[in-house]
Amino acid sequence: MPEKTDREWIPRGLRRCSTRQFLLWILPWAALLAFGLYAAGLCLVKGLNQTNMDNRFAFGLWIFLDLTVIALGAGAFFTGFLLYILKVKDLDAVINSAVVIGLVCYSGAVAALLVDVGQPLRFWFTFWYPNVHSMLTEVTFCITCYLTVLAIEYLPIVLRNRKLRQVPSFLVFEFELHKLIYVLAGVGTFLSFFHQGSLGGLFGVLRGRPFAFREGLAVWPSTFFLFILSAAAVGPSFILLTTWLVSKISKKRLVRPHVLQLLGRISGLLLAVYVLAKTVDTLVWINRTSPESGFAAWQYYGWAPFGTWILFAEIVVFGLIPALILLAPRLRGRTGWLVSAAALACLGVTLNRFVMTVQTLALPTLGFDPFLSYWPSWQEIGTFGAVVAFGVLVYSFSFRYLRLFPQERALRLQPAEDETVPARRYDDVPVDLRLSLDRR
Repeated sequence: MPEKTDREWIPRGLRRCSTRQFLLWILPWAALLAFGLYAAGLCLVKGLNQTNMDNRFAFGLWIFLDLTVIALGAGAFFTGFLLYILKVKDLDAVINSAVVIGLVCYSGAVAALLVDVGQPLRFWFTFWYPNVHSMLTEVTFCITCYLTVLAIEYLPIVLRNRKLRQVPSFLVFEFELHKLIYVLAGVGTFLSFFHQGSLGGLFGVLRGRPFAFREGLAVWPSTFFLFILSAAAVGPSFILLTTWLVSKISKKRLVRPHVLQLLGRISGLLLAVYVLAKTVDTLVWINRTSPESGFAAWQYYGWAPFGTWILFAEIVVFGLIPALILLAPRLRGRTGWLVSAAALACLGVTLNRFVMTVQTLALPTLGFDPFLSYWPSWQEIGTFGAVVAFGVLVYSFSFRYLRLFPQERALRLQPAEDETVPARRYDDVPVDLRLSLDRR
């Protein structure tokens, strides 16, 4: 794409790198995507014997990382809930970025699941012949519907591109679609809450897996609520982390510091609640659930790779410590501490999903069963590499050609020390006036 034509698509008032630099940035990610598609093609053509999964390890790398990215992508629904339902207006500065992050996380997870199923052409069987007694059916329906909601929320962001807004019908459609944003936020929150919970409840009802099985609260196991809490807690942290990372890579100020601190405070509050709930759940499991299943809790940690260190790391290192940092105003006000705590929180939910999938399947279910080990094949790694590359490419193009951070233009025109000038807000301005303002 010639430099001049490329510049015409970049939002007015924003600065981006040259076309050559951008192409050099996307080239390795495009190569990784191509390699991953090749690996996925092998799995689809030759079958799942290309993987190292078997009857014991039916949940391998794909499911573990799918659960992780779905939890990290929860920032989209939770940020929308806080902004549009609870009226936390400061989050308007990151809502567009949150929608893109949610879209790439959920679409990437669905793509990996299509490969994991093995016969993606029969995906419609889930909807036409649903197993109404399975939590996976509810998860499938909710994830599909929520991905549709995210795509609809992403569409107005695309239509605000300076070139597309020159088409009057696109402009009117975007303006009318924006009126539905409150409904979409409510529906997205409802769908995401339930599928996050059902993903956790799926493990909690496995009576044949005493390590994961949990007692029920009403009709749901405790893992149902823990998954919701953990996803809501780390979603803001992941948005904080990605915003900071994009700012560093692009060398641009994207949001005011207090927005990142607000995300950190929200994440810290929810993370503290999650750590408390997780601690209570673990104590109940150690003292009642596990003994009633015929195992002493310490037996599950008798194998070195899954020793008690992993429980300590999940609850204390990646849970309690980042929660305390994010709740301390003095530490939260320092970028280094803020970003480090957000990264620890994201690593914590990653470790939790690892424990619930890979560790659960590696542990014995009977007293004479051995501990098992699993290492993904290069086809599994390559396939998920394609998901990561897809996410980076979609976000990169969105950042370059769309207005993901409404405060960016105002921040570019003021000194770094001055945080008093508000960003321009066009949401409540009539269409014709918005057009004239954008052309200035």
